[in-house]
Amino acid sequence: MKKELVPSLLSANFYNLEKDLDILKNSAIKTIHLDVMDGMFVPNLSIGIPVIESINKFVGNQFVFDTHLMIEKPERYIEAFKKAGSDILTVHVEATSDLPSVISEVKNAGMKAGVSLNPETDIKVFDDILNIVDLVLVMSVHPGFGGQKFMPVAIDKVKHLYEMREMNNYNYIIEIDGGIDKSNLKTALDAGVDYVVAGSSVFRGDINNNIIDLNGIIGVYNE
Repeated sequence: MKKELVPSLLSANFYNLEKDLDILKNSAIKTIHLDVMDGMFVPNLSIGIPVIESINKFVGNQFVFDTHLMIEKPERYIEAFKKAGSDILTVHVEATSDLPSVISEVKNAGMKAGVSLNPETDIKVFDDILNIVDLVLVMSVHPGFGGQKFMPVAIDKVKHLYEMREMNNYNYIIEIDGGIDKSNLKTALDAGVDYVVAGSSVFRGDINNNIIDLNGIIGVYNE
């Protein structure tokens, strides 16, 4: 499966978001990561539906919108996020009482369905639904804030997902998010990661050079 760098806009400069998006538009980036927080599931607030709609109007169809919902009862807003422009909608197992139904609703709305879990949650909670999801997001930090240190425990979860995919001929994307930089990127890719979400390591400093450096590592795996 092709591997991609997926910049997280959580670390972008919201004072001049247009400038950062312009840089991404002129890069090799195909997918952008949008973190949505409600202040309840995680102790932080972030962008919501109106911001995603505005970004979608500015970038058009250039990017796949990979939307990560860190909100309670995400089933309340599935249609709204579809209308806002989301292509992939990821929900947390801890945030809903009926994950299979939410996955079905996301797919029926015309989006790819992703699932995620907090670092303390056993990855095996997903074993029975891996045949119906399009993406599994492994959090390598505690969700809610950017700039955290990478948690190596995430690598074992990635390896489990990779083994399950190979063993059962599943087709889901394995994504990782949190503390990814040049020091641990290769470790994540070796374990089986497909989508690498990166915030600070993309947007801190020279964005274009950061993308080139990270994509240089990822590109080796796509040869």
